Amino acid sequence: MKTVVVTDSTAYLTLEERQRLNVHMIPLSVNIEGTIYDEEIDITASEFYDRVRGAKEFPKTTQPPIGKFVELFEMLAKDYDDIVTIHLSSGISGTFQGAVQAGDMVDGVNLYAFDSEVAAYLQGLYVKEAAMKAAEGASGVEIMAHLETLRPTREEYIIVDDLQHLQRGGRLSAAAALIGGLLQVKPVLTFQNKVIVPFEKIRTRKKALRRVEDQLDVAVEKHGALRATVIHGNCEAEATEWMNSLAEKHPTVDFTLSYFGPVIGTHLGEGSIALGWIKKV
Repeated sequence: MKTVVVTDSTAYLTLEERQRLNVHMIPLSVNIEGTIYDEEIDITASEFYDRVRGAKEFPKTTQPPIGKFVELFEMLAKDYDDIVTIHLSSGISGTFQGAVQAGDMVDGVNLYAFDSEVAAYLQGLYVKEAAMKAAEGASGVEIMAHLETLRPTREEYIIVDDLQHLQRGGRLSAAAALIGGLLQVKPVLTFQNKVIVPFEKIRTRKKALRRVEDQLDVAVEKHGALRATVIHGNCEAEATEWMNSLAEKHPTVDFTLSYFGPVIGTHLGEGSIALGWIKKV
């Protein structure tokens, strides 16, 4: 039984990680003032933030065409029995459903689609878990069962500088964004029922970071060893410092530094920072 793993660009696995783990990636795209870029291919995260900082129009993001999934799945069907395809939350993008529809169009391979219900490198942690299991010879059924055991241990908390990005992109209600702006709070956001929702309203960024740290403390006490990621929107120095302090406090947690690329960065904005984790098994 040969199994291969597919994901989309919003997992933000590096090219080296994808090659080492034999993970295939389908890109989402971002439209910046009429020019369309496939993220992780045509434009880097830092280039994106530089270009949109002075842009007159709000960028637009687009899920992959179903045809791209069909083409990739047909190619992989020649060499593999099972495909496990893992995507960003179906509550904020149609990418997952597009992959499912494409799978119905391809013969000769079993497709297993996993809705991460999150995005960015926390989605990537699921991908890495699946790829490691595939390398050990696990079937699609076995990998899906493994991912489902991790789901209850997953948490992700996001701190943004400006809620207007989420509101303009349709990922947060106008009322919630307006209240956040009026109160000048640094809301902590999280994923709930596949969508981004406010977790807690906090006055300062420093206190917001501390509140997220509290959540990590609880998770470590509950689960012990974790795989965690600190993710940033073009604020690498701050993110690195935060990650190092967390790693010093929690030696049982494996940390990875990652970033919000163009598609997720469009909706969260520059200066956003997040912490997420799943149980290490």
